[in-house]
Amino acid sequence: MDYDPSQVYQPEADTYLLLDAARGEVRPGDRVLEVGTGSGLIAAAMRKGARTIATDINPHAAIAAQKAGVDVIRCNLLDPIRGKFDLVLFNPPYLPTESHERIDDWLEYALDGGKSGRETLERFAADVKRVLAPGGRILILISSLTGPGEVKELFATHGLHAELVREEKVEDESLLVLRFTR
Repeated sequence: MDYDPSQVYQPEADTYLLLDAARGEVRPGDRVLEVGTGSGLIAAAMRKGARTIATDINPHAAIAAQKAGVDVIRCNLLDPIRGKFDLVLFNPPYLPTESHERIDDWLEYALDGGKSGRETLERFAADVKRVLAPGGRILILISSLTGPGEVKELFATHGLHAELVREEKVEDESLLVLRFTR
């Protein structure tokens, strides 16, 4: 496979908002996992004070993250992860997407949140507690288009409580970073 940077989600306002929140959340010595790292920008920044690994399903993103100095596992969400992490970061595909809007390439994995915008989040929410250390925190970036109330309810059904930590208006949506704890 030839590396194609056009197939990697490039840092945008959502990336920088999650990065800002992560910098405010990370503690010295934390074990950090970034799910869906994309370019690797956030995971690379977390490496400065914490033991950090990342995952991404997209082979082009995995290569981009490796080039950024990130230890990355190419996988779907949390599937092979066995360790416990103090901080889990995730900028999921959150855009509501109809089947006729799909573009059928690797970049799609970064954008397509399914019909509700929450399909990937549903799988993540069902599994994330397995890798969360006692006292661990999860930071997730979502859009107002994703249904923040529904996202909070989804995680509450898995015993995780939400708190808004950052919000930024971008064009005709708001970007939100939610912190989830047990």
